[in-house]
Amino acid sequence: MNKATVIGAGLAGVEAAWQLAKRGIPVELYEMKPVKFSPAHKMQGYAELVCSNSLKAMRLDSAAGMLKEEMRRFGSVCMAAAEKCSVAAGGALAVDRDEFSRIVTKMIDSNPLITIIHREVEKIPDGVVVVAAGPLVSDSLAAEIDKLCSGRLSFYDAAAPIVTAESLDYDCLFTQSRYDRGGEDDYINCPMNKEEYEAFYEALTTAERAGVHSFDERKDVYEGCMPIEAMASRGADTMRYGPLRPVGLRDPKTGHRPWAVLQLRRENSEGTLFNLVGFQTNLKFGEQKRVFSMIPALKNADFVRYGVMHRNTFIDSPRLLNADYSFRSRKGLYFAGQITGVEGYMESASSGIIAGLNAARYILGEEPLILKNTSMMGALALHASACQSKDFQPMGANFGILPPLPEKIRDKRERYAALANRGLAELSVE
Repeated sequence: MNKATVIGAGLAGVEAAWQLAKRGIPVELYEMKPVKFSPAHKMQGYAELVCSNSLKAMRLDSAAGMLKEEMRRFGSVCMAAAEKCSVAAGGALAVDRDEFSRIVTKMIDSNPLITIIHREVEKIPDGVVVVAAGPLVSDSLAAEIDKLCSGRLSFYDAAAPIVTAESLDYDCLFTQSRYDRGGEDDYINCPMNKEEYEAFYEALTTAERAGVHSFDERKDVYEGCMPIEAMASRGADTMRYGPLRPVGLRDPKTGHRPWAVLQLRRENSEGTLFNLVGFQTNLKFGEQKRVFSMIPALKNADFVRYGVMHRNTFIDSPRLLNADYSFRSRKGLYFAGQITGVEGYMESASSGIIAGLNAARYILGEEPLILKNTSMMGALALHASACQSKDFQPMGANFGILPPLPEKIRDKRERYAALANRGLAELSVE
């Protein structure tokens, strides 16, 4: 009987191994702990939650809740463990971290089809393999992945915030490409007058920044990915000569060039999500919401992703992976977890489910299971395999990545509930 190899026993790795074993496939699961630890990991067990014990909202009319319900229907090992060790957290699913890891570790160790090998993997082996090495993958394996991906491997996540198109104030913006180069609606322009800009500048330069772990520190911050707050600290007009430069633009409402302009660029082909161009940032999330909402067109903006700057190894998935997380140029090789460009605990675990399930189907000679993008798991897989953005960046679960409903529903909670119900009704589960 054919076997499979899974590299990494984080959330994605244990899910992949579990799905393979469910289908009768023997698995060799490699985990370098406790022989070697990454800078972020402390526990000896599997599926260690590093930064938080919260797995986000449970309610179905939330993106996180929809994702967890889909995972539950696939028999997720992480969801099973989380429900056994949950702690009070309002409407969120939070867990006892130690107990969560202990339960997952026990479930994996006691599965007769999963063999645990505590050793660092330095080369990707032959055969059917799921690489779920995580964002802090060891240097030797990262070098192998980089070679396999022909240099399409990022070691740092410097991403700008993303907002939904429907939450923008269209009375305060206009569409135009700079110097009219490109399509008329290629960019959405969010103008500021002098007074608005100066207030924004003052708030930005005094806003509270997020703390940085030692393993997140970056020594080589290039001009192209400099935090917007660092750029602002160089002088009041620095941003106006950088990402907020108004040259080549004219506001049709005034007939004049604005004092400063934030440009928004499409994040997906449907035009439901927009990226704040040049706004990579290390501000705390609450500060990003407060300060960036001072830009008139963003005063009611719904941020589906905040800007981040931290160590996060991930591949250029849209150029390398299929929607089943298989590697396009090598049969039987799959990637899962944050290394694919999904962001978040449950998002990583969900990619492990799809990768492990499809690795099993490959071994069994079956066609891959490609989920519809009306499901959250399917939409995340589509983002990882077909994102149109030139600068691919990781994405977490949010309703903005789902195709819109055919009917207009004004109430947000009702609209989100309808999106979740549609996705679950169309979810393909073996």
